[in-house]
Amino acid sequence: MTAMTDRFERFRALHHGDRPLFLPNAWDHASAAALVARGFTAVGTTSLGVAAAAGKPDGEAVTLEETVRLARGLSRLPALISVDIEGGFSEDPGRVAELAAELAEAGVAGVNIEDGRADGTLTAPGRQCALITAIKGAAPRLFVNARTDTYWLSGGEPPPLRVTMDRAEAYVRAGADGVFVPGLDDERVITALAGGLEAPLNILFTPGGRSFRRLADLGVRRVSCGSLLFRAAVHNAVELAWAVEHDDVALAGLPSYAETQALASAFHPAPLASGRPS
Repeated sequence: MTAMTDRFERFRALHHGDRPLFLPNAWDHASAAALVARGFTAVGTTSLGVAAAAGKPDGEAVTLEETVRLARGLSRLPALISVDIEGGFSEDPGRVAELAAELAEAGVAGVNIEDGRADGTLTAPGRQCALITAIKGAAPRLFVNARTDTYWLSGGEPPPLRVTMDRAEAYVRAGADGVFVPGLDDERVITALAGGLEAPLNILFTPGGRSFRRLADLGVRRVSCGSLLFRAAVHNAVELAWAVEHDDVALAGLPSYAETQALASAFHPAPLASGRPS
């Protein structure tokens, strides 16, 4: 077994272990490296975080360059990496296949591809299946987590179970290795999908929603953070700035300049002598 194959197999095995895979999502090298340093063996990316950090909108297929560049950098980390590729950055199966092959060659273990589109609609199941099949044809060992936005794009009215199940089953037949249903919090539906699909079910953790332990009890095999960590980081940075100005600072446990610098230097060539720390 080659090192590359082992990467794919290890990531796949995490979806079939004694407990669900918890996948925190990073938006840049530092956030991913910090998660790895904390002990997480697998890290995903968040398309919202990557897009927002670049000053671009999420879900509109405009962050291909940023996504690939980040993926190549993260592949140097001692962790299993899954990359959010939005809807594939193209409706052309051939171009999506090329992207999948490039990411797999770079050392990425999995990708997340969604059926929601920028105009707020769901792409036709057949068209989405063609993208999934193309990915598996170009990179057979790449773990394809097929996301369906039946709940996120439902307008607040939960769709019938059959709507989500039909799409999920079609994606699995097309070659998907897992199914992701963000926005789903109904225990009855979670249980039905977890027990009815021939692929591990991925649920998005949401504050105030089902706990990790409860999702595990319901049969969920992967729990993701999505953009939660990125949004929390932005919120905490703004609140800290306000607190400093208003003499209301209470800090503990923050990494030092040297520790933060080490997140990069541990996986990159030593940088040239820098100026004064900031």
